Amino acid sequence: MEASSSGITNGKTKVFHPEGGVDLQGYQLDMQILPDGPKSDVDFSEILNAIQEMAKDVNILFDELEAVSSPCKDDDSLLHPGNLTSTSDDASRLEAGGETVPERNKSNVLYFRDGKCRIDYILVYRKSNPQTEKREVFERNIRAEGLQMEKESSLINSDIIFVKLHAPWEVLGRYAEQMNVRMPFRRKIYYLPRRYKFMSRIDKQISRFRRWLPKKPMRLDKETLPDLEENDCYTAPFSQQRIHHFIIHNKETFFNNATRSRIVHHILQRIKYEEGKTRLVSLNRLLTNGSYEAAFPLHEGSYRSKNSIRTHGAENHRHLLYECWASWGVWYKYQPLDLVRRYFGEKIGLYFAWLGWYTGMLFPAAFIGLFVFLYGVTTLDHSQVSKEVCQATDIIMCPVCDKYCPFMRLSDSCVYAKVTHLFDNGATVFFAVFMAVWATVFLEFWKRRRAVIAYDWDLIDWEEEEEEIRPQFEAKYSKKERMNPISGKPEPYQAFTDKCSRLIVSICVVIAAVFGIVIYRVVTVSTFAAFKWALIRNNSQVATTGTAVCINFCIIMLLNVVSELQWLPRTESEWENSFTLKMFLFQFVNLNSSTFYIAFFLGRFTGHPGAYLRLINRWRLEECHPSGCLIDLCMQMGIIMVLKQTWNNFMELGYPLIQNWWTRRKVRQEHGPERKISFPQWEKDYNLQPMNAYGLFDEYLEMILQFGFTTIFVAAFPLAPLLALLNNIIEIRLDAYKFVTQWRRPLASRAKDIGIWYGILEGIGILSVITNAFVIAITSDFIPRLVYAYKYGPCAGQGEAGQKCMVGYVNASLSVFRISDFENRSEPESDGSEFSGTPLKYCRYRDYRDPPHSLVPYGYTLQFWHVLAARLAFIIVFEHLVFCIKHLISYLIPDLPKDLRDRMRREKYLIQEMMYEAELERLQKERKERKKNGKAHHNEWP
Repeated sequence: MEASSSGITNGKTKVFHPEGGVDLQGYQLDMQILPDGPKSDVDFSEILNAIQEMAKDVNILFDELEAVSSPCKDDDSLLHPGNLTSTSDDASRLEAGGETVPERNKSNVLYFRDGKCRIDYILVYRKSNPQTEKREVFERNIRAEGLQMEKESSLINSDIIFVKLHAPWEVLGRYAEQMNVRMPFRRKIYYLPRRYKFMSRIDKQISRFRRWLPKKPMRLDKETLPDLEENDCYTAPFSQQRIHHFIIHNKETFFNNATRSRIVHHILQRIKYEEGKTRLVSLNRLLTNGSYEAAFPLHEGSYRSKNSIRTHGAENHRHLLYECWASWGVWYKYQPLDLVRRYFGEKIGLYFAWLGWYTGMLFPAAFIGLFVFLYGVTTLDHSQVSKEVCQATDIIMCPVCDKYCPFMRLSDSCVYAKVTHLFDNGATVFFAVFMAVWATVFLEFWKRRRAVIAYDWDLIDWEEEEEEIRPQFEAKYSKKERMNPISGKPEPYQAFTDKCSRLIVSICVVIAAVFGIVIYRVVTVSTFAAFKWALIRNNSQVATTGTAVCINFCIIMLLNVVSELQWLPRTESEWENSFTLKMFLFQFVNLNSSTFYIAFFLGRFTGHPGAYLRLINRWRLEECHPSGCLIDLCMQMGIIMVLKQTWNNFMELGYPLIQNWWTRRKVRQEHGPERKISFPQWEKDYNLQPMNAYGLFDEYLEMILQFGFTTIFVAAFPLAPLLALLNNIIEIRLDAYKFVTQWRRPLASRAKDIGIWYGILEGIGILSVITNAFVIAITSDFIPRLVYAYKYGPCAGQGEAGQKCMVGYVNASLSVFRISDFENRSEPESDGSEFSGTPLKYCRYRDYRDPPHSLVPYGYTLQFWHVLAARLAFIIVFEHLVFCIKHLISYLIPDLPKDLRDRMRREKYLIQEMMYEAELERLQKERKERKKNGKAHHNEWP
């Protein structure tokens, strides 16, 4: 209540003032500021009402002091049965006193029962929980810190109690100063960079041309978005001594909801729950031991509204985010990042900023990859290699497995040869170079984008706080302690041997899984070759690859779950670094191990017919398909990428949807389907799913692994960027919908960038250059074709490499084997008489070896060594060329835009000037007041 004309002002602390003013529970009666006019001008009825309110507040104050001094018990005096009309009495009292509670606040029940105190945080516990003593001490210390508390029982279950917390202005100001919360204090003066006349003329011509173009449909309508004042103001760390510098229109809204919740959470993390023990602090430990079931800030009301947002506006920021961001109808729109940052905090805002930037950068990569694929489609009919394979009806290939696999015509693999050409054509090398350069450009421009975001969100000078030990880590390793060199206090630690053992076990599990898949492939080929169904028998290798990929995917998902149980980070900061790196390496190896095997080992060490290399001297190693190994790599990447992205999308959105649906179903069963219950906001949020315990780790990990698939083996699968783009367009809206509608509101955390993930992205970019060089040189047939065209083909020595130069390539790439030289365990059951009517004497296989009647039977030919030398030369040239281009681009693109650097320098200068002027203005005003009151004195030296 504010009524300065009658001598009532809004106070801040519960103290007595010697000048005659008394401040109790926020009401100050100052007798010195009554007007000097006639007493009839003074509204004594308002003063009388204020005195009555002060008397009530005195009783409340004495009750609170008594509660603090007395032995604490579970404070049921604060407990009220859950109902939605509990604010009516307080609201009528406030309205009678001259202040009206906003209708929206009543309907949303985001306030205490008095309608004034905003709910900043919610704690949930069960009355039947045995941890009563810890909770009582914790809540007593909460009140001692100055936080206001109110309890409410659940409408569904009377055993569930909601503890509503509110931070008064004094508490917010004190802790905001300790936490260096930056708040706005002056409107920005935007710095316009100097432009030359030539550039200004170009800008005018461009602006004239833009008038004829349609407006950008991807931009959000600025009229629907709120005017976020902090984005247009200079900010500085909040200080109570310089509070007059800051723009404070209303103390209740000066700190937004996210900041208030962050301050309250900061307080709760530093409150003891057992007396006399320094380390038994923090809300996290109470959540771990079950004293509290949940702790979360409230959403700002419902995300749906009966009225249209275009006609009636948004009900709250959550409703606005749903309409402008999380709705499927705005999938093509840009993201309102400033609003996301205000509602969810900088850490989540940076994740969506990075995801949007990554998705936007995928457009050119997807376009070029689609062009490479279409180039393969259009040149398919002109491919000499595919024609020769399809016409090779007289070339009989050797069996690909022992006994059960039959002889086959080379022309039977015509379809696979054509599919291989779609991905392995003349544009593949160009696309591999492009993607390596694209990855560098993406990272360099993201650094510039991050710098702009960090500047706009006041993250340039922000530093992370020292974080406490995670409760899960302390519970597991509480028996082993050592001295912390920084704090000087004993703390639990994990022995180095334990870390190494976990790492070794994880690596062995992954190796065992890969080894199991290899054994499955070599055993299943023979099984499918003897299958009754002709479709599977004739396509035994494809069936083996397809089933192996599906089994590999199941093993990947299972090991991912196991890995999350193995690693236990010590603190939140270590979770962001060491834990993230370990988990990423484990899941990266788990996901890509089979892909590396297919790309670089499949068919490379099999030996030759008559002298096959075997696993444990029993199983013959798997060979490539007659059309090449690239088709297996394409199938592996396509199936894993589609299945994993589909599974991740289901788990991210489908699982919370099912859980929330099941909760609502239980409520309807308990209260009847016909009864409609209007739940308060804290009850609605409690029934939502909590955010993942690992925070944004799963979201980042999914995208980083996808980035690896998009870049590492992109030479073998040019459609990977297109699949990633389509998935990310859906992913942005899925994550937005999940955060806004299906999850409880996460705590607004701050962060300067995406953390260690950027270093991982750089490592993937370097690895992609190496792997693509090896894929082109070893896995694909690009180098053997090039060597044949320039050295052994019809155009040898002429410097040409067209399709006419590839005539005879298929025959030159196949070696001859005498069937009588087969080992007993490798000899096929069929003699091949079904092809020519007589038993076969010779068959062909993919290799560069001498015929059986040569001086050195089955020895390597000269062409083999030429191809090997060309492959090694290509790898060296390709890597050095691409790395030089990458370093040149990194050097040419500065991390900080020049206009942003100039603006930061200018604004730093302006801030110093403004602070100086504001301080000088305050001193002059104080001097004038002292002169006016007759208290002027001289402090100057004589």
